[in-house]
This record gives sequence, structure tokens and C-alpha cells, in this order.
Amino acid sequence: MKSAVKSSKVNRAWLNDHVNDTYVKLAKKDGYRARAAYKLQEIDETLHLIKPGQLVVDLGSAPGAWSQYVRRKLSPKSATGGGAAAGALNGRIIALDLLPMEPIEDVLFIQGDLREDEVLAQLAKHMQGQRADVVISDMAPNLSGISSADAARVEHLIELALEFAQDHLKPEGALVAKVFHGGSYDALYQRFRETFVTVKRLKPKASRDKSSETFLIGLQLRTR
Repeated sequence: MKSAVKSSKVNRAWLNDHVNDTYVKLAKKDGYRARAAYKLQEIDETLHLIKPGQLVVDLGSAPGAWSQYVRRKLSPKSATGGGAAAGALNGRIIALDLLPMEPIEDVLFIQGDLREDEVLAQLAKHMQGQRADVVISDMAPNLSGISSADAARVEHLIELALEFAQDHLKPEGALVAKVFHGGSYDALYQRFRETFVTVKRLKPKASRDKSSETFLIGLQLRTR
């Protein structure tokens, strides 16, 4: 019973924090599906990654806030403000997730598991022989609370994103991936350094203070 009461209090506290969160309010105002849009926005405004004319692949895309942000960046004549699509798209966006995602104008969505060869093949087919300019990955596993198991799950997803980038990213392209500070962080950072010429580490202001998430950004693939 005590555990149930404690859980109820935690849930109420989280809900209260969520409702009063600045970025949650901004997302609602701007028409974004999630506050995560502002994480990508800060990363992009810092490093100037996403530009009209590009092919951007969004891994772990649901509910679609990152794709919404990219959709706006590839529509330079869009009206300012608002997360919804506006204006003619200059570029291509392909999004993939295990979960369903409500349609976004001009975003090609694939529902499937990146770990499955047939899903990866489908994604590659839709790229039509073109390499991505930017790969963004907000993929995260369901965390169990068992640190060793969770670290392994996180590491596996990042490895998938790195392998995809090595096979499908332009040499001068960029990979943005969410990681978590913990047992696998140093190893993942080293993998990024082995894969890219330049590696940046950013924790956007929109990341919650209590969250251990941060973002690694790899720039310019190393030659194999």
C-alpha cells in the first residue's frame, strides 16, 4: 500500500511539473507534438546542421516533433512560428519508428524496427540511392532500472544509428543521437570519435535537469 501511495504522489508531482513546464507550454503554442522539438532546435541553431535541399532521416521519430522541426527548416518561406508544416518543401524527410506516428505533410513515415534487415532495406529503398545529409536519432529503449541491462540497450541503439550513418550518410554529413550518462557513455563517445572527424556534446536547455540524457553530434565521417 505504501508503495502505491508513493507512486501516486510521484505521478502527481511529475504531472504537475509537466503541465507547468515552459517547453510543454511552448510546444502547445507553437503546434509541436512534444517539447523535444526544442532540443533539436537548440542543437541545430548551435551547429547549423539542417538546411533546405537536404535529405534528413529521423530515427525513433514518434510522436513526430523532430520531423515537424525539420519540415519547417526545409520550408524557408514558411510563416514563422508554429510547428505545423507550411510552405513548399525543399528537401526530403524520411522518418522511422517502432510506434505509429500521425502523418506530417511531406514526411515519408515507415513503421518498423531498425534492427530488422527488411525494415532497413525498406528505408534504404526509399532513400532512392541518395545519401542522407543529416541523420537524427531520438531512439531510446524502455528502461528497466537495471543499470547494466539498460546500458546495453542504449549502446545497441546507438550502434545501430552509427552503422546506419556509416552506410547511408554523406561523407560531410552529421549524426545527432541521444545518449544517457551511465555505464556505456564513455564507450559510445569513443565510438563516435572513431566514426567522425569532429564530435560535439550538447545538453540542450529543453532537456530536463533531472534527466541523464545528452546528445552526441558527429560531423564528417572518417574514411574506413
